[in-house]
Amino acid sequence: MTRVMHVITGLSTGGAEIMLWKLLSALDERRGDIVVSLTGAGTIGPRITALGIPVIDLDMSRSPNPLAVWKLARLVRRFSPDAVQGWMYHGNLMASLGSILSSAQVPVLWNIRQSLYDLGKERLLTAVVIRAGAMLSRLPKAVVYNSKTSAVQHEALGYSAKRRIVIPNGFDCTLFHPSEEKRQRIRAEFGIADDAVLVGLVARRHPMKDHGTFIDAAALVAERAPSAHFLLIGKGMDDKAADLVERAARHGLGDRAMFLGERTDMPALTAALDIACSSSAWGEGFSNAIGEAMACGVPCVATDIGDSREIMGEGGIIIPARDPRSLANAIWQLIDIGRVGRRQIGALARRRVEAEFSLPQIARRYGEVYDLQLMRSRG
Repeated sequence: MTRVMHVITGLSTGGAEIMLWKLLSALDERRGDIVVSLTGAGTIGPRITALGIPVIDLDMSRSPNPLAVWKLARLVRRFSPDAVQGWMYHGNLMASLGSILSSAQVPVLWNIRQSLYDLGKERLLTAVVIRAGAMLSRLPKAVVYNSKTSAVQHEALGYSAKRRIVIPNGFDCTLFHPSEEKRQRIRAEFGIADDAVLVGLVARRHPMKDHGTFIDAAALVAERAPSAHFLLIGKGMDDKAADLVERAARHGLGDRAMFLGERTDMPALTAALDIACSSSAWGEGFSNAIGEAMACGVPCVATDIGDSREIMGEGGIIIPARDPRSLANAIWQLIDIGRVGRRQIGALARRRVEAEFSLPQIARRYGEVYDLQLMRSRG
């Protein structure tokens, strides 16, 4: 049985962090894995510890700490994992450095969770780490990407193509599923009529998510669909997003645009939607929000970023990025076909997730990669 030390940049709510938690929940609980976070336990750390998996904080959140790498090396020696799996750019770099300094000759794998359309859009330190990763990408035994687009873009920057493994995100289809009860409960909570169309965007506040385009599109939709309501859900999407709230008000959306912030009842909220959107302008590899909506039988509209086109198949509509009119037209198209038409598309979306992206299937693929590295290290 392979024991893996996962080294991740942080554990606040995000796609990579949630995928790590989901993966650990689906792998054999007797494995004895451990998670090391560079910047604290965040919101996902408690979920991981609830699985019986230790979470260790290297406390690099306040300022860069050169001693943290030595602490990580000591952890590698202490826990003697069969493999060290990095998550995200900083986690990948630390995983390699910690393994090297431990002198334990533990195989290291990297995990890259985003696409790379424009390095100039990244923070300066992150851009430096990304370029360093290109130079050091022959050190890990494998580089796991969650999308083919991400792999191609990183390899164009110099990442080793020989190390490429693509494993998409996985989804718990028993947790995320169509539910009329949840649909009615959420609508009752917000006072939304049963025949009103509910359109949602689940995304943390970040420029790459392009919430502005979604709000502009919502205004266009509202002109033709007076009963439509719009949910914006995710970290930072609450009263702190004053500029976006004001933008919605300027468009006359009023209380039809609801800013809910971070919520813990995502299966219910997602199942309540009639249409799910992803308006990302760059950076998306494999949208968890779109995968969860598909699992709930909700038709999707997504920008042509990352692998969204391949992921959705017949489960939705692909549009160009940064184009409110195209986004509005796609939403109108799904409104016009009515509830029956949307449910037919949603059924195709759910079947695609069950066939290609179910969590047990994806966890098994990770397990096979880890077991292979163990066999090679012992061979």
